[in-house]
Amino acid sequence: MALDKNGIARRIAKELKDNMYVNLGIGIPTLVANYIPEGMKVVLQSENGLLGIGAFPTEEQVDADFINAGKQTITMQTGSSLFSSADSFAMIRGGHIDLTILGAMEVSENGDIANWKIPNKMVKGMGGAMDLVASAKNIIVAMQQVDKYGNSKLLPACTLPLTGVNCIKKVVTELGVYDILPTGGFKLLERAKGVSIEEIKQATAGKLIVEEDVIEMEE
Repeated sequence: MALDKNGIARRIAKELKDNMYVNLGIGIPTLVANYIPEGMKVVLQSENGLLGIGAFPTEEQVDADFINAGKQTITMQTGSSLFSSADSFAMIRGGHIDLTILGAMEVSENGDIANWKIPNKMVKGMGGAMDLVASAKNIIVAMQQVDKYGNSKLLPACTLPLTGVNCIKKVVTELGVYDILPTGGFKLLERAKGVSIEEIKQATAGKLIVEEDVIEMEE
């Protein structure tokens, strides 16, 4: 069965390691904050000047003064820091973020990403994504593999304006987990429980590499 958005976030949380500094993009990536493994120390950063973000607040915890870059209310952990966006971008551009998790509209088999603009539609702009894709040590994309019309968003080449070129290392979707190979192509590492290889092939327009015995995903 295909994963929902929380399922994608839970799977991506398994990519976290102790003492990582991690930036969570808008959309599905923000949900990862709720699934950090117990006992693991991960410091979450946001472009608007936050370091040490916690899980999403309960109704009683909501404070309108604490928001992330996507304007969602958040909690802050003990020992967290608040600072200017200038300092935040200096942190990003200086290569101090170990892992960035971004949403995407399209990803190409060469690791290009389009996640900020659809022509003729209102958008808020690229935001911090441009700096993140240029500076992060590692980038994982959390996304739906097909659009509402059933069209694949894992493509030979992106059709939308690019955010970054040859920068994505891994993609996690509702159907599976993929490495993007240096030579190009989506290598299927894991498939969602109950999802067949044939379903994944039909949902992948870009080059798909499938080796024998692809394991089922453990959320």
